Amino acid sequence: MLVLGDSILWGQGLKREHKSWYLVKQWLEESARVRVNERIEAHAGAIIGAAGTAPPKTLTLYGEISSAWPTLHDQVDDALRALDDPRQVDLVLVDGCINDVNARRFMNAANTPEGIEALAREKCSAPVEGLLSRIASSFPNAHIIVSGYYPVVSDKTPHDLFMRALARIFYAPTEPGQRRMNDKKLLERLALVSAAWYKASNDALMEAADKVNAALKARGSRQRVLFAQIPFLPEHSFSTRDTHLWGFNASTLRKLLALLTWGRISLHANDEVRSQRSSVCEDFFKRVKGETEDEKRARKDRLIGCKVAAIAHPNRKGAVLYSEAIKEQIQSLISDPGWVRINAVASPAVR
Repeated sequence: MLVLGDSILWGQGLKREHKSWYLVKQWLEESARVRVNERIEAHAGAIIGAAGTAPPKTLTLYGEISSAWPTLHDQVDDALRALDDPRQVDLVLVDGCINDVNARRFMNAANTPEGIEALAREKCSAPVEGLLSRIASSFPNAHIIVSGYYPVVSDKTPHDLFMRALARIFYAPTEPGQRRMNDKKLLERLALVSAAWYKASNDALMEAADKVNAALKARGSRQRVLFAQIPFLPEHSFSTRDTHLWGFNASTLRKLLALLTWGRISLHANDEVRSQRSSVCEDFFKRVKGETEDEKRARKDRLIGCKVAAIAHPNRKGAVLYSEAIKEQIQSLISDPGWVRINAVASPAVR
């Protein structure tokens, strides 16, 4: 099993045994009685990129720290170099395109649902189709499961002081002279933008999968590309009582003070690996000799963002939701006795 993608399939903030891909691996070993050898290339911040482009000289090598590189096409290249025989890959889990859109757009209420829909069509349709085609040809025996995204904010997200302050801070006019909305309108717009992203990205990803699937079928390939839509309810969105996303480990007062003091009062995420990530962040964004005040300010901003990078990513409940959606698609493959290579069937399960 090969896992390609961004922070969602990497499992930002989750211990290994709670990541969605691990839950899928565990389920396959127990229910399908196959040994699953996984290779994880997914990492936080990954963009789709393009095949054959040269990466920057410095790369982030820790999956929790956001980096556009290695891109998803780079991840394919890395997997091809690492594997003795690409034909041995039976299953590919993949997601991607949210970082090409830039996830911060969903917290800027100046954006419109129509604008987000256009971005989803641009970034999640043809680029993903090209990526899926390349994955299918690179790993000719692999079935491919593409997973979707979710709405971060909904009408169930509390309109409390912290959320209103957060919406104001992220607001950035997208057109000259754009009038600012009141706090209530800001949060209502964020919910509309999130809902538009959820639907438009699902539609684009599904269309990309269908097109590649049709091409595979036309040439008689046994491969299939399946789309796993995540059944993410409004009640699961950020900061709700039944949230399926990581949040802040702080009182409302502390969260407000952190915003008002621009990070001088620190906030901590409530994810499972925050201590390990914080330590790596400190090392990665350590002071550089001779840096200017502007460079220092930018570095400290990136350090703060790095430490709380798990915010609004699927927590353990969210990871289960993802794994169940992926498993549902795999279940339709298991009914076919030839869904994996013959020498992989009936291998002893790994515990």
